[in-house]
Amino acid sequence: MNVVPTSEPPLNAPYLDGLNAPQREAVLTTDGPVLVLAGAGTGKTKVLTARLAHLIATRRAWPGEILAVTFTNKAAREMQHRIGQIIGTAVEGMPWLGTFHSVASRILRRHAELVGLKSNFTILDTDDQIRLLKQLLVASEIDEKRWPARQLAGAIDRWKNRGWTPEKLPEAEKYTFADGRGGALYAAYQQRLSVLNACDFGDLLLHTLTIFTRHPDVLEEYQHRFKYIMVDEYQDTNVSQYLWLRLLAQSRKNICCVGDDDQSIYSWRGAEVGNILRFEQDFPGAKIIRLEQNYRSTPHILGAASGLIAANQDRLGKTLWTESDDYSEKVRVVAVWDGADEARYVGERIESLQARGTSLKDIAILVRASFQTREFEDRFITLGLPYKIVGGFRFYERAEIRDALAYLRVLIQPDDDLAFERIVNLPKRGLGDKSLQKVHAVARAEGISLTRAAQAIIETDELPRGARKALADLLTDFDRWRSQLPDLPHAEVARLVLEESGYVAMWQADRSPEAAGRLENLNELTRAIEEFETLPAFLEHVSLVMENEAQDDNDKVTLMTLHAAKGLEFNVVFLAGWEEGVFPNQRALDEGGTASLEEERRLAYVGITRARRSATILHAANRRVYGQWQSCIPSRFIDELPPEHITLESTMSGGASLWQQTTVETDPFAHLQRGAGRGPGWGRAQAFGRGQQPFGRRGGAVIEAKPVQKSVISARTSDIPVGARVFHEKFGYGCVLSVEGNKLEIEFEKAGTKRVVDSFVTVA
Repeated sequence: MNVVPTSEPPLNAPYLDGLNAPQREAVLTTDGPVLVLAGAGTGKTKVLTARLAHLIATRRAWPGEILAVTFTNKAAREMQHRIGQIIGTAVEGMPWLGTFHSVASRILRRHAELVGLKSNFTILDTDDQIRLLKQLLVASEIDEKRWPARQLAGAIDRWKNRGWTPEKLPEAEKYTFADGRGGALYAAYQQRLSVLNACDFGDLLLHTLTIFTRHPDVLEEYQHRFKYIMVDEYQDTNVSQYLWLRLLAQSRKNICCVGDDDQSIYSWRGAEVGNILRFEQDFPGAKIIRLEQNYRSTPHILGAASGLIAANQDRLGKTLWTESDDYSEKVRVVAVWDGADEARYVGERIESLQARGTSLKDIAILVRASFQTREFEDRFITLGLPYKIVGGFRFYERAEIRDALAYLRVLIQPDDDLAFERIVNLPKRGLGDKSLQKVHAVARAEGISLTRAAQAIIETDELPRGARKALADLLTDFDRWRSQLPDLPHAEVARLVLEESGYVAMWQADRSPEAAGRLENLNELTRAIEEFETLPAFLEHVSLVMENEAQDDNDKVTLMTLHAAKGLEFNVVFLAGWEEGVFPNQRALDEGGTASLEEERRLAYVGITRARRSATILHAANRRVYGQWQSCIPSRFIDELPPEHITLESTMSGGASLWQQTTVETDPFAHLQRGAGRGPGWGRAQAFGRGQQPFGRRGGAVIEAKPVQKSVISARTSDIPVGARVFHEKFGYGCVLSVEGNKLEIEFEKAGTKRVVDSFVTVA
């Protein structure tokens, strides 16, 4: 049956209601290639669904003749639901609306035999993939400790995202794993998958690409089937997805891609911002439609975000604007003394907002790296503020933190069986299941703990020599670490445990993308320990933090990374840790240079545009890094915020300077007021190194930021006098005995004499 398209939408078409002029143009421009540049909060989902409804309502295509791909199942379900509300049951006939992987899987099952599979092939999950790769490493006599299976899995995923089959793998890529054996392992892996009639997620697109390129008749079938192609979040496509879409669209060229080059923040998982930047080259004569009217944020928030992103060179360009006349609050840029001061400031602001009626679920704290959440979590526990971690685990629930805590629990309480069982063979010590079963058997028979059973069994011949030695060495290590507790700071002992046990080395050897973040979290853990008088006190604190999760309260402050926040919005947003080396992230800059800097700036843009009514950016003068205080340079992104849209604040009394400068300048915000900028080549703080000297150039004056030692801290003299009665949240009430800079010696009524920083106490 031939479908006769109409030239105009139906009278009173409900899907056109409320659309502004560019949105309406994006909906009604149906033929030919169209790129819709949809800025943050400009209603892109509304445009996508209205366009789909328009194609069906005007009879340009049956629902089954439209390919509409998204990146998440949630987005696909939302689009399907919205279309259903507009056009009714016809949406049920849209089999090609879904994620890239779901659509590719549907195609692959129809043509599986063309790539050596059967239609009932299995899709492996990550655990199965790792297990298979480990078998291949063993068969190839490759040391899995040196070349982890997870690293190989990451490399293979990257190759598939690039559209490389084993025979197309560039020679240089083969040497990124096992000294040139990566290519052979990739080929062996693909061969093994074929034997198992299985594929991984990367294969879903890679195999369909192979089918399309080797079998033109199959490609022609789908080019004819799909009269219209629509793509959401086009800036997040990888090379395989890009090639897949380009092949399908080459015949009719009726492709509409919706995306925002300013929100391309996922290069680490294969996304190529270049895909959206070269759309006009791929599809000559393409129409570019810019959605710039924002319906989310205030003019000051949009002005700050637009001014910041304008510093990027590789962008198509657009400027967000709003009809809102709410100029009541500029973007706050707040200088704080350190991480604890940052958490304290945010906590106080949230309590104040809550008292004025703001719901906690409308408040978010966005950080660049997951380790930054720890101080906020601890502070919120103290204040009794409910919170939740989105897109990840709470700090003390992360696997590496639980492992580290298990080591510390055994250190303090040797009879803690649950903790001992968790770490006895972590990292691998050659203790097989049979050996551990024998230890358990002795413990049950004698009615003793696993640690005591292990001590008993190593004095017998029950275990193989290798297992007996590994167990004996571990017990000896714990005895040595316990003996050091009276003489060394407990945080230093914790570091020794994690390093000498091989646990840190295990993650250092891991080449997976998550490994660096896990090491950062371990560093943050040992820093947290320093804030407590004893190791048992710290472990008790952790128990209280974990118990807090039990309360079921939907009204919670949201803590998440900037990457996890994309697509979300909140009335109030706090953006923490805007310092060089933290944000922009130093590791990203070292590995990716200018391209990574621009992606970091896009990430900052995403962060600011999550806010509807209030945005606050915080940067600390000092951070504790690897147990040493270091001074911090404010993020270059702060320089790039237009002065007319921001207001500058500081929590530091007496106007304390953020810099130890070689000039007479002492105003911590003078460089912002001058509007001096920085390029990618200027000297930066190395946020995760030891003993480095960050430096920069501001407005022609050379500024050197030195690690903050006692002389810097004592440069600010406390306003609290000797004899004052004060209150400390941990130690209670006390009397000030002496003052040295900002350090107070206090005789507490219940905790005895303690030395604390004045910002931790209030005058009673």
